[in-house]
Amino acid sequence: MEFVDLSHVIDNDIKVNPLDPSAVLLHNKFLEKDGYNHFWLEIGLHTGTHIDSPMHMIHSEKYINNYDPGRFCGRAVLIDVREQDVIMYDEKYDQLIQKDDIVLFYSGHDARYRKKDYFSTHPVLDMEFAEFLGKKRISIVGLDFPSPDFTPYDVHKKLYEHDIIIMENLRNLGKLIGKSIRIYAFPLNIKADSSPVRVIAEISRNE
Repeated sequence: MEFVDLSHVIDNDIKVNPLDPSAVLLHNKFLEKDGYNHFWLEIGLHTGTHIDSPMHMIHSEKYINNYDPGRFCGRAVLIDVREQDVIMYDEKYDQLIQKDDIVLFYSGHDARYRKKDYFSTHPVLDMEFAEFLGKKRISIVGLDFPSPDFTPYDVHKKLYEHDIIIMENLRNLGKLIGKSIRIYAFPLNIKADSSPVRVIAEISRNE
């Protein structure tokens, strides 16, 4: 077995949506001066690699910490969508994707994470594909780009209507090609719609 970190580092250079305030990571107590080290973090819950519950965009009283922890780990399937601006449904996904799967979309867009157009130019999911994922009753959609769509966020809402959780801003998905994958992506025990998350893939070669 091998473990691959799929999450971006949280630091003062972390990429933030232009509509959100910048993140602040402050080293405010020092071992030599204060007798201990201490860091202060101010960060939006949708900054960097994070996980969103339906409460984010539709009416729901279920906070991210109300979900059973088992919801955030399980079998994953990787879909290679490089060179696709609009990610469409394909019949081959009928057998590939099963109920309760975590479906990861590998676009390679994470290579642009430090670029100015990271948030403004990225792939999107087709609405028919979102509806298919809902009917399959998958658990989580994982993206190596910042969103499955743009305003008015109809794909977001379609996924949420089917109680599908969304992980955004993943990286390193190319390392999962040709492997059997199990994902671990536990949010903070926080009473909110979303949470920063460290996403780890446990992988093995397919026989």
